[in-house]
Formats: sequence, structure tokens, C-alpha cells
Amino acid sequence: MAEERRWYTGMFSTEDWWAFWIGIFFVFLGIVAAATMVDLTGWIVSFGNWVDITKSFGPAHKDLMSPLASLVVSYVVFTIATAIGAKAMRWDVKNYLKAWTVIFILTTIAYIIGQYGYLSATSNKWEKLGITWSLQIGGAYYILALIIGLLIGNFAPSGFKEFMKRAARPEWYIKIAIVCLGAKLGLKAIEATGFAMHLLFAGVCATIAAYLLFWPLAYTVSRKLFNLSREWAACLASGISICGVSAAIATAGSIRARPIVPVMISSLIVVFAVIELVVLPAVLVTTWFHEPIAAGASLGLTVKTDGADAAAGAILDQLMISKAASMGIYWDEGWILASAIMTKIWIDMFIGVWAFVLAVVWVYYFERRPGEKVQKMEIWWRFPKFVIGYFVAMFAIMGLGLGNVIGFENLEFGLKPIEGAMRHFFFMLTFTSIGIVTDFRALRQEGIGKLAVAYAFILAVIIIPIGWFIAWLFHHGMMPPTVTP
Repeated sequence: MAEERRWYTGMFSTEDWWAFWIGIFFVFLGIVAAATMVDLTGWIVSFGNWVDITKSFGPAHKDLMSPLASLVVSYVVFTIATAIGAKAMRWDVKNYLKAWTVIFILTTIAYIIGQYGYLSATSNKWEKLGITWSLQIGGAYYILALIIGLLIGNFAPSGFKEFMKRAARPEWYIKIAIVCLGAKLGLKAIEATGFAMHLLFAGVCATIAAYLLFWPLAYTVSRKLFNLSREWAACLASGISICGVSAAIATAGSIRARPIVPVMISSLIVVFAVIELVVLPAVLVTTWFHEPIAAGASLGLTVKTDGADAAAGAILDQLMISKAASMGIYWDEGWILASAIMTKIWIDMFIGVWAFVLAVVWVYYFERRPGEKVQKMEIWWRFPKFVIGYFVAMFAIMGLGLGNVIGFENLEFGLKPIEGAMRHFFFMLTFTSIGIVTDFRALRQEGIGKLAVAYAFILAVIIIPIGWFIAWLFHHGMMPPTVTP
């Protein structure tokens, strides 16, 4: 706590802030395009269902340029944007660019294959594609990107794997995508203001109710049933109750836990999150199809990293929409995903508050450090800054549209490529990266067995059942708006 920090500390040197800057830059570019009707964003590459591979991708605004030019321009612009952030964060930019290029190419390949019409096209798209059947595997491209990443993360030579990790930054990519999602929700809210506000309020209530139960129960079980020490129990409870790795690290810093504690807990969080993002969407689409928004919110309460939560939400969104379409119901894309992310964002906002509370408890109660004070600014320093970008994008676009400053059609023209094509591509980068950084062998590390059992028990017995119940309690009956096929 003794280090000198200002409110702006880390503003140009941390991953959280650079997710904010990059996301907001592109949202601002979209707003300028909307205000001037100059096509500043239509170059972003967009992928869609295809039977003829020459039509598998192209610019977000058709006829603006050739498909290949769109892909190249997207690569160049996204590379420059992320490289600026990498340089500011003092990464090895040269190696970052090399690894980033490989990840970009692999992600593009996964996206193209996963959008093959016979694999993933929903029934309302069959006629346009000239086909009469499809497996209708919603989100097949996400799953494929994850599989490619997992193959690298678990079977590639160690040297190549370490090289790829230089650009495999799932938390960064997903945070950029979430800022862009704020733009999507802003546009959606203009069309359905009441539903958006209902979803926002329900997310707040669900998060508060869940959190008041999650942390004390997880901490008590860790201490009483598994005999973990206070530092292990506190970090594990925060990691499994709040937002995973960030919360575990923030808690460890607040209580001055040994470095090994957050490292081992973080490895468990990542591994279990990957398992959850593969298993839970399939379970929910089977058991909770009649409660799609509640199902999405349940992911935000139970999947403990931003990347895995958003990834699971994206898969669930596609699975639900595909199943509904096969029944002649056409739900608007993105609302189920939004419910997952919005709930998770409210949980993320507890990081700063809880880190501050635990620091106070440890200083004044457990360790009794005379003369040491906990600064109230700890709350701000721990606050996830990308969340600010999400809400800035959402409320700025809502204000411009509802205030009739810029027409809705103009806003769609400028911002659709950002909240659609760009957001989806950064989601895909997240899936590939999650796979690369996930090593299932981490569970076999010495001394991690008991911790893994404790984590699995708390997740299965406390977090998932309570999370599902609370998601249902505050979101039951909410359905995504329907659209014309």
C-alpha cells in the first residue's frame, strides 16, 4: 500500500486501459462516420455463411472494396492498434507482431471453416445459400478456434507454444470486444429502451444477491471442509466468486499473500473456465431453452473469467438462436450474450470494493499492522477500466440516438461494422488465445490436487446451483426481441 500512485496511474501502461483506449477509438470512429456519412468503418472484414468459399468474407459494407483488400486492411489496422498498446505496455513488440500474425491467420481460417453453410447455417438462411439442410451448429467457428488454440497449448513444442503466448492475450482481446459490445447495446437500446433498462437492472440485482452468498460460503467451505489457510481460502473465494484471475490477484495483493497463491489459483480458474465454456452452453440450450436471457445471465454468475464468460455467452447465443430458428422463431442476435456479459461486468466492478474491504480486514484484524492505513483509492485502482469504455460507448450512442442528435440509420451505418464485424473478430481472437494459454497439465502440478478438488466442489455445489437459481429469479420470463427473417 506504500507505493505512490495517482488516479491516472497505469492509464497508458496497463492492459485494462488499453482495452478502453482501443475500443473507444473505434467506437468514436464509428460515431464520426455516422455524423458525416463518410465510410470510415466499412472496410472491417466480416465473415458469413458460405457454400462458395469466394463469398466467405468481405468488407462490412459490401462493394466498398474487394474481400481480400478488406482482410488485408483489417489486419494492418488492427495490427497497428494493438502494437501501439503493446509498445506502451513495454511488451516485446517484434515478437508480439510475429505471434499476432500467426494468431490472426489461424483465427481467420477457423472463422471461414466454421461458417461453412452445411455446418452452421440456420434454416432461415438455407434458401439464400441454395441448400436444403445444415447441421445448424451455432457458434461452430468459436468452437473451432478454441480447438485450434488448445491443440497448440497442449501439444505444440514448448518453444513454439511460448512464442505464441507473446500475442495470446485473451483477456485483452475480450475486453476490447466488450467495449464494442457497449456500442451494440447502445444501438439495441434505441430500438428497445425498456428491455435494455430491464436487463441492466436485473443484472445489478442478480449480481448483488449472488455475491452476498458466493464469497462467504466459498471462504467458509475452504476453511472448514478443506482446511485451507486464510490466504489460500480468501484468494480462492475471491477467484471463484468475483471475476477469476483478476480478483484472485487483487485479493492476494490486498492481503499480501505469497506469490505462489494467486499463481496456482489462477491456473485452476483458467482450466475450469475452459471446461465450463465448453460444457455449460450445451447443457443450458437443452435445459433452459425456454429461459434464454436467464440462461445467459447464469453464465455471467458462474464462469469466472471475462474471456470464458463472453466466449460461453457467444456460443450459447448462437446455439439458442439456431434452435429457435429451426422452430420458426427468430430472436435478435446478441441479447443472450449481452445478459451474460452485463451480469459479469457488475461482478467485475466488485473487484475494487472487495480488494479494499479485505485489505482493511487483514491490516486491522488478522495481521494488526500498527500505523498502516489502507487508501480509499484502492477501490479505483482495482476497478476494471474497460468497464468504463463499455458504459461510455453504450450511453453515448443511446444519448445521440434517443436525443435525435444523429439519426438511427446513420448510427447503424457508422457503428454496425464496429459492434458487429470487429467485435466478432476480437471474440474469435479470444477463443484462439484461450486455447493457447490453457495447459490442462497445470492440474497435475505438485500441491495443486487438494486445491483443485476444493475448487471443483465449490463450483459444482455452491456457485453453479446458486448462480442458476439467482439468474432465474431475476431474469425469468425475459425473452430476446424477435426479428423478421
